[in-house]
Formats: sequence, C-alpha cells, structure tokens
Amino acid sequence: MTTVRALGLVAAGAAAVSIGVSAAPAQAATSYVALGDSYSSGTGTRSYIADGTSCQRSTLAYPSLIAASKGLSLNFRACSGATVADVTNTQLSALSSSTTHVTLSVGGNDAGFADVLTECAMPGWASNCNGAIDAAQSFVNNVLPGRLSTLYSSIRTKAPNAKVVIVGYPRIFMGEDCNALTWFSPAEETRLNAMADLLNSKTSSAASAKGFSFANPTSRFIGHAVCDDVEWLNGLSSPVSESYHPNRPGHSGGYAPTVSTPLTGSAFRLTSATSQKAAASADRLAAQQRTYAVRDASITPKEFRAPDLSTAEVKAAAARAGVDLRSRASIDRADRIWSDHQAAQVAGR
Repeated sequence: MTTVRALGLVAAGAAAVSIGVSAAPAQAATSYVALGDSYSSGTGTRSYIADGTSCQRSTLAYPSLIAASKGLSLNFRACSGATVADVTNTQLSALSSSTTHVTLSVGGNDAGFADVLTECAMPGWASNCNGAIDAAQSFVNNVLPGRLSTLYSSIRTKAPNAKVVIVGYPRIFMGEDCNALTWFSPAEETRLNAMADLLNSKTSSAASAKGFSFANPTSRFIGHAVCDDVEWLNGLSSPVSESYHPNRPGHSGGYAPTVSTPLTGSAFRLTSATSQKAAASADRLAAQQRTYAVRDASITPKEFRAPDLSTAEVKAAAARAGVDLRSRASIDRADRIWSDHQAAQVAGR
C-alpha cells in the first residue's frame, strides 16, 4: 500500500510538473502589448487609470476591452502624445519573444495633427489652415513612411512571434461645425478628413511591407463623426484634452470591433461581463504602468488648443480684416468670406 501510495504521489507530482510546464506557454500565448498614442490609450473616454502618468490610459479603450473579451494578458503601454520616437524609446522594451499580440497607432503626432486642428479651428481671417495642412501632408508623404518602416522593423525584431496589427485613424468631421467656439469651414473639414485618409494610406502601405495587418476604422466611424447625431468622436470638450478623440462608444463600437478580428481572429461584442472584467483590471494595469512612469514622463502631451481671440496677434489680424471682435456676427461674416477665398485657392491648384 505504501508503494502504491508513493507511486501515486510521484504520478501526481509529475502531473503537476506537466501542468506547470504546459501552463507557461498558455500564458505566453496571451501576451498582448498595446503600443501607440492617445487614440490607443483612451484619451477622450474621460476615465483613466491612476498610474502616475499623463498618458491617459483607460480601461474603456479598445486594448483593455479586447483583452478582457478575449482573455489576453495586457501590457498597456500606449500613451497620449506619443510619437514614433516616443514609442521607440519608451514602449518597445515591453516586447519580447513571448509577446503574441501587438497593436499600434502612431503617426498623427509626428505630423502635428493637434497643431493643425488648432490652426484650422480659428476664424479664417486669423489662421493659415491651408498652410498647416500642406505642411502636414508633405511630412506624411515624404518623412513619415521612413520613420514607420524603421519602427516596424524594430517591433518585428523584438517580438518575432507576435501578430501585429497597425491601427489607423477615423475621419473626424462630417462637413458641419456645431461647436460655438470653433470655426472649421466645410472645405477645411474635407481637407482634414483627407489628412486622416492620407495617414491611413501611408501607414497601411508601411504595415503591409512588413507583413503586418492594418485595421482601418474609417468606414465604421461614418455617421458618428463630430456633430453627427450619435458622436463617437468628441468635439470641443472640457477639459480640452478630451477634444477630437474617440469617446467611449468610439472605442467599444468603433475601434474594438475594427481591431479585434485581425488581432485575434474573432469578432468583438461588448457585453456586461467584458465591461466588468476590463474595469476590474484597472488596479493591475495601474501598478504595472507605474513601473514605466519615469520613461513615460519624457512624453509630451499633444493637445488641441481652443481658439483664443484675445491675443495681440488675433487683435492685429482682426484689425487688418476689419473685424469687430465685440460682435460675433462680424467675426463670423469675415470668417465666411476668408474661408470661401481659401477654399477657392485650393480648388484652383
């Protein structure tokens, strides 16, 4: 009996070892690292984990929702304000040969998109929206592809076994501006949406060249832009850092379904269980990301700035344009004239 019992204990121990050995690959097979900028961190959802950084990481963002839905172990490195250089210097250290899932959105900050939006939100007589867009387009066409190619190569080197999905940007506007304190003209909104398309085109090509998948959110966000009846993107917001970013439905209904299928091979559906599981991960994610806080402190937030018509520069522009800054009608009338003129200039190119 003693021998049989001993053999049983040995067998049980062997089984435990076997289970332990097989459990390690199972854990590794669910290692998900979310890289990138504010469109991945969750800026715009108005609820962020307390990780001691300004990264604005949210359990309501698509990386957290997908991880909760698909049983992935998430390392949430995406950070508001991140550029290609920031991803390279502060986020890639989270990757390893055991990483099996990677998502990344980056490039908008390199192109200065927040600054472009800030310029174009001003009245036409006080801004150079076309010039700002032209400069950003030139950068995206001529400089960004090389930066992305180098970054993507580094990701593949550090995570050779991972499924990598590069994530694009939605069109923000629907052709009208319903915000009382911004002056985006229809023509400017069209050009800004074209900027998002250009970013997606260059990013998709760079991703394809490295064998990565590309998740394009454009079609899913149609009908849900700023000023649409059901917005998935914030317009001018308070605090202003929330402006022109996907809100909670933008992540759960827009980004998560767009990214889930190419990343995991299965569709995403938001359930109460998924929401609860994602919310319950907040403390773990916060503790994990605090270990990177010193690195994250080097990232400068890139935020839209609301129009300020009280500056000396704007007052001088108003004087040149014959605008009475005490009169909203005067401001808007001159804006329409200048915006029409600037649209005609672009059309005549």
